[in-house]
Amino acid sequence: MADIITPNISLALYNYLCHNIVGTEDHVKTIRLMNTMRDNLSSNMSFTGITSGSFGEGLQMRGSDLDIMQVEKSIKVNADKQPDFNPSITYLSMDTDDVKPGFTQLRLEYSRSQYDLECCEEHNGKIYFSSALWKGNLLLVGDDKGETIHGPCITDKTGDLDLAYSLHCKTWISSAVNWITRSSSSWPSHNVKQSIIKHGVLFVPIGVHGSPKEDLEWRISFSVAEKLLINTFTHTQLMCYALLKIILKDVVANDSECKDLLCSYFLKTIIFWISEELPSSVWKPNNLIHCFMRCLNRLVYCVEHSVCSHYFIPENNLFENKIEGRARDVLLNKLNTLHSYGWRCILFSDQISNFDVAMWNFPSEPFALYVNDVKKIVQSSILYWANFFLKNYSELDIFNTGLLHNIRCYQFSLKQLYAYYISQRCRSQAQRLPLDGAIINNKYQYKQYKSCLSTLLTNVYHDAVSGWLMIASLFYKTKQYKKALHIIRYSISKCTSDKLFLGLTLSHIHYQSLKLLSFNKTSVACLLKILFVDLIQLTENSTLTPEELLMEGCNNEYYIPSTAYAYFLSVLCHYHLNDVRQCQDSIQGLKLVIGERYLMVDADVRGTAEAYTLLGIALQLFGDKESARQAFLQSLEINPDESNNSAAMRLL
Repeated sequence: MADIITPNISLALYNYLCHNIVGTEDHVKTIRLMNTMRDNLSSNMSFTGITSGSFGEGLQMRGSDLDIMQVEKSIKVNADKQPDFNPSITYLSMDTDDVKPGFTQLRLEYSRSQYDLECCEEHNGKIYFSSALWKGNLLLVGDDKGETIHGPCITDKTGDLDLAYSLHCKTWISSAVNWITRSSSSWPSHNVKQSIIKHGVLFVPIGVHGSPKEDLEWRISFSVAEKLLINTFTHTQLMCYALLKIILKDVVANDSECKDLLCSYFLKTIIFWISEELPSSVWKPNNLIHCFMRCLNRLVYCVEHSVCSHYFIPENNLFENKIEGRARDVLLNKLNTLHSYGWRCILFSDQISNFDVAMWNFPSEPFALYVNDVKKIVQSSILYWANFFLKNYSELDIFNTGLLHNIRCYQFSLKQLYAYYISQRCRSQAQRLPLDGAIINNKYQYKQYKSCLSTLLTNVYHDAVSGWLMIASLFYKTKQYKKALHIIRYSISKCTSDKLFLGLTLSHIHYQSLKLLSFNKTSVACLLKILFVDLIQLTENSTLTPEELLMEGCNNEYYIPSTAYAYFLSVLCHYHLNDVRQCQDSIQGLKLVIGERYLMVDADVRGTAEAYTLLGIALQLFGDKESARQAFLQSLEINPDESNNSAAMRLL
């Protein structure tokens, strides 16, 4: 009987995962495409950026952080043949003598860089590039003093971003050469293999734990190869991977004795091995549970025998010195208990505990799936921070590279995405352009103004409102108050109840609006341009920040809800035009959007606090000092962190 109903259960589970956790196949492709474009635009003459981890593979899992690999271009690793010599490059070579498979030492061959030479140590008469010194020096030169070293990565103070500064070898290494001919199945395809080989390998700064040469060792990373392999997965394969991750994070890791024994990389490795064994025809939605159970069985087997062979270098046992002794026994007991429940072991996760076969036995309507995919994008904090991370890159490189990609691209949906990222990046670029307070004094000032305006006009394509408000800021800073008010009124008119914003809960109005767009198959980039309302992000030392916001000795970086900023800017314009009545009306409008949290999410503590700070400044200008004081106090109550809340200083 179980065999008869398994396909129905599999289909129901597949539909549930599409709707509630993983998203549709189109959604995963969209996330991957956005990652690829952002990586293209973030790469410059110094390094190549690669979004990695689960998110880089198109999965947005609960509790995931953002993993970025920064591949240094000024250092090259040679495996066998010598490349064309460039005196500005530091050259290293692999030395795998007396090193565990999957790791290597990097011997210095040539360098003129004092920084790189400071990362070297002598050992047995040879000079090696130290992974420990490399990470330590990178930490010292970082801008964020709260950063810490976490394994091979440098992690920001919030723990949301892991940066792995990596080195590249363009040629395929000898220790993984057997992988090329090992598989006799159709997976991976010949073309995929060739792409992987052509890329070569990476090296991340971490050695074998406990090794006497640990600080000199580097782990050989196949991150790009693994990403290319996962991109070949059917959606069912990706679902199996997601289910294994859910079991690990939500069930196994909840046991304190098992918490740090398994990691996602082990699960990924198991899926790779099984993908070689099974024909692609097996990985179908109505066979999801069978495939998942095969993966779970293999995991139990690997733990039982303390062996999990690296996919590219099988001599590297990933479980060595980790899944052994009592740790192995405890973990095996946990997995055997879960296995005894069959596929229903997934119900121990609170993400799937409400799964009902009867409810999900039929595919969802395309409209419902479209809305759910949109919701995952809008509510994804990891996507928000991935996009926000672009601000750390060189503006000129981003702009020129983006334009080049856009010109060369012939597919309209791709051109829209490039336009989206170029627009988003122009927000920061415009704020760094020199700008004087007037536009008519001389030719140079007018040229500054025109340059800033043209950049801001490119900034209106990534959301519906914030780009226009940045133009209004430019007009305000150049004392063109009536022009600014015209743009502000237009921006406020676009702040309708059907708009989307980060972290929102979709309402009936949102569903109806998205239903209309789903019929037209509106692309993500176009959807965000039409419906999304982004925060106003005023960078530190921005030339567009209103003078009334600036405070000496304060970190002048602001993240402000667009609705609050629109009314605040309106107050400032009317104040300078001596229009008392309109000034009062704008203050009332500001109070109203704050009170109703209009197009603002309650969880955005910093943004809500900034809105109250704006209200306090507006009330101060109008002479209502006591109400202003109450607004500043309210701001501090919401966000007591004085390092990013100027309300405390304004109370002095």
